[in-house]
Amino acid sequence: MNQEIHFRDALLLPIWKKVQEGERLSHEDGRTLFRTNDVLSLGKMAHFVQKNRSGDAVYFVLNQKIEPTNVCVLSCKFCNFAVKQGDAGAYEMTIAEMLAKLTPDIHEVHMTGGLHPDWPWEYYLEMMRKIHMNFPNLDIKAFTAVEIDFFHRKFKLSIKEVLHELKEAGMRTMPGGGAEVFSERVRKELFPQKIGAGPWLDIHRAAHELGIPSNATILYGHIETIDERLDHLIKLRGLQDETGGFLSFIPLAFQPGDTGIKPREQFTSAIDDLKMIAVSRLMLDNFPHIKAYWVMLTEEVASVALNFGADDMDGTVGGERIAHDAGAISPSSMAKDQLIKIIRDAGKIPVERDIYYNPINLYTKNVVGKIPYLNSVPFYENIERRQFKILPVTPRRMGVLSASGMLDAGLFSLVNYLQQQERLEMLEYCIATRDQVKSVLLFSNHGWHDLEGKTIGIIDDTATSVMLLKILLQKRYGVRTVFKRMNSGVNDYSEFDAVLLIGDEALRSRKNGLAGFEIVYDLATEWYQWKKLPFVFAVWAVQSTVPQDRKNELQDILQQSLRRAEENVTAVGTSHAKRIGLSADETVEYLEGFNYRIGKRERLSIERFQELLLELERIEQL
Repeated sequence: MNQEIHFRDALLLPIWKKVQEGERLSHEDGRTLFRTNDVLSLGKMAHFVQKNRSGDAVYFVLNQKIEPTNVCVLSCKFCNFAVKQGDAGAYEMTIAEMLAKLTPDIHEVHMTGGLHPDWPWEYYLEMMRKIHMNFPNLDIKAFTAVEIDFFHRKFKLSIKEVLHELKEAGMRTMPGGGAEVFSERVRKELFPQKIGAGPWLDIHRAAHELGIPSNATILYGHIETIDERLDHLIKLRGLQDETGGFLSFIPLAFQPGDTGIKPREQFTSAIDDLKMIAVSRLMLDNFPHIKAYWVMLTEEVASVALNFGADDMDGTVGGERIAHDAGAISPSSMAKDQLIKIIRDAGKIPVERDIYYNPINLYTKNVVGKIPYLNSVPFYENIERRQFKILPVTPRRMGVLSASGMLDAGLFSLVNYLQQQERLEMLEYCIATRDQVKSVLLFSNHGWHDLEGKTIGIIDDTATSVMLLKILLQKRYGVRTVFKRMNSGVNDYSEFDAVLLIGDEALRSRKNGLAGFEIVYDLATEWYQWKKLPFVFAVWAVQSTVPQDRKNELQDILQQSLRRAEENVTAVGTSHAKRIGLSADETVEYLEGFNYRIGKRERLSIERFQELLLELERIEQL
């Protein structure tokens, strides 16, 4: 995707070249970005990165904030929320009071609060259990690294024991609070009792190793310097390189309140807020999402931030008190309809999500689904949007959205297409392989026949690859296994005998190895050796109800985009591939292994696969 920017600040030109080529920005680059007065060009660079990653999507979640208590053992200078036991305004919620704040239509509960001196460990576990029991479809995001460290010290448990027990009780992800700024100077002056950079990063590293994804934050706009902000971002980027466990980054604008750190009315400026969003998007090249937290930014600034690199507005955030006790001037909650309006007014797709950023509902028309993997880049690298908006979404979720009528077209997983072919029209484009795919891989410690009765972890992203694996196991090797679905992203694979990975994660693991697994099977190779046919993983299709002129337009867009990609295959997916760790030669070799047009052998392979699916279905019904 090319974009022309007319820079007023010539110092941004070499940085823009780096951004377009997918090269990592340095501390000095970040300093230049913060210092520039060419704010519009800065925003356009960040928006370029945002659109490459998120298309036209802006995410939000229906969520409820629960702060179980404001009683806290710490006395942080910047905090207007915490009080001591017995102080006026001190409160302690019962679990019944927490449950009363929740409803079945909420997708996420976000729980953080004070460090209570007397509550027992079992009370925190019981919070998780009762919420999960009463609202089993509700995702629980709970406890900052500061709280985890407090539990570790107070209850004499290791960090991993704390996290494991919370996960077993129902916690799904961790918020990013408590990071503040990774500066020892700032910590000593503003929050000397609180953990610093080392413990915070160690706790999130441990969470990721246990399969608990998390968010990350920065608190800016108080006494920190620009260099301290950049050091913070680079430390987060380093941990993400190591674990891949962060879901999003949330810049939090400091709310002065009555702290005395700065005048109560001296909030960060809109320019500083937008710069912080944009620089975060440009520096954090390995973070999937950047959040415009409207609670602290205000609705107006958050709306502009959607064109400065942010692709998430958090959510309805009912019950938030911490920021508002410090003087935040945003409303205490935002209605779903208002969030949708703000996102639409910014020219984006309002995407209601779950805690893992899986789309649940879309609130706009003319949406085309995009598989967010390197193998589909030739279709999207040069795509002209015209009247269509682009939504990156994993193959299985694309099928779910299509079944609900929310997508006009997309590059659908073959299984999803076959399930919906009465309502979909196949176009002449696909993702097919010859004798290997390199990105649909089974990592195992056992030979095929030795997998009998074993447990295989399958990620949430895929439908076709799971069915291909099941067919290979049962029809080719006569083996039955137990499949257990995992969330995409960070996972603890130790409980599985084998793991199926697809897309970029499979490519990355193929190159670097997957700890604990010695054998790697390429499913396309297995199919080719068995059937002597290519395998078709995905096909382009459009809803039958789409007017013919728009179908023709989409066909023309795809034809032009693919032609331009094939004319310059060495440049296709360069920045995308760098995020995975592939060289230019490796990228070309990988992409040249695909056939992107449906021919006779591809159609024959689809027929054979469909026959085997029906046979498998009959067997499983016996």
